[in-house]
Formats: sequence, structure tokens, C-alpha cells
Amino acid sequence: MCNNFFSVGITGGIGSGKSLICKIFLVLGVPVYSSDERAKWLLSHDILLKKQVVQQFGKEAYDQEGGLNRSYLAKTIFNSEEKRLQLNALVHPRVREDFQQWRTTHIDNPYVLKEAALLFETDSYKQLDKIINISAPKELRIQRVLLRDMHRDRIQVESIMQKQWTDVQREKTADFTIHNDEKRLVTPKVIQVHKKLLDLLV
Repeated sequence: MCNNFFSVGITGGIGSGKSLICKIFLVLGVPVYSSDERAKWLLSHDILLKKQVVQQFGKEAYDQEGGLNRSYLAKTIFNSEEKRLQLNALVHPRVREDFQQWRTTHIDNPYVLKEAALLFETDSYKQLDKIINISAPKELRIQRVLLRDMHRDRIQVESIMQKQWTDVQREKTADFTIHNDEKRLVTPKVIQVHKKLLDLLV
């Protein structure tokens, strides 16, 4: 359990379409916490976290106005597994704290969603009550990312995929899987999962 509130994780590999599924849950009235978006916000606004990042990665991690130097950090961690893990070790605990605080503002909702790409890889799923996995074929995921992120190339996307759990691993560990392969309607499946979660809380 997560602070005695029912919290559900939603995860999937890069390009699986987590954002689309989250939008459907939002229409159903379920609050969604985006770990990636909040991590970006915290990196730019959390004074303690910014200080830790500067100590670890140097003053170049931020520009003269104090804004996050995303390109510098991305280049720093992309080819260094050690640097990537160091950054995650700073950011992930702060995101967990931020989520706990956010969760208390939604106590009137039956459950909330925490969206994160690395729920399993970081063991964050262990603090959540149920996990929804979003799955899609590898080639489709690559094409989605290349269309969405113009700054990435195929090699970079495949490199990111290699650092993430496979669909098979996620499906084995998750409580629910929604296939977002553009061959099946996802809205009925989302509604089905939503109803199952509500039934658990009756």
C-alpha cells in the first residue's frame, strides 16, 4: 500500500503510448501523476535537488538563468551508465516524495495513477498497489518515438529500449496489460481495467 491510499502504476517501454492511455483514464476521472514531467519540473525548481545535480555534474548542468541544461545532461548520461545511474539516484527519491505529497491532495478519488517509464527497473512498483503495463510492438514503438522526438535517431531509441525491461518481463510482473498496437481498440480495455480496479475497492 502507498500511504493507505490506493495507488496504481502505469508503465511501458518508450513509445508504447502511455500518454494516450493516461488521457483516457483522465476522461474517466482518474488523477494521473506524470513522473517524467514532475522529474523535469523538480530538476528545474527544487533547490536541494539542483544543488545535488551541480555537485555531481558541474555548473554546466544549468544555464545562466538557472534553467536545466537538458542537452548537456543528456549527452553526459547517454554514453555513461554510471552517470545515468547517478542522476537517477538523485531524481527518483525526490519524485517518490513528490508523488506522496501529490497523492494526499486526491484522497477523495478511489485511486490515482502514477505514470513512469521505469517503475520496474527502479523497484518503484513495490510502493504501489497494482500495475498496468502498456505494450506495443517494437517497430511501432520506434516509429512513434522518431515521429515524436525529432532530436532522436533509431540507434538512440534502440539504446534506450535496451536499458528497459522487455514487454515479456513487464507482462509477467504487471497486474494488467493494455495492448496499444493500433490493431485493437484501447478505450474499451481501459474502461475494463478501470472497472476491475473499482471492484477491488468495493
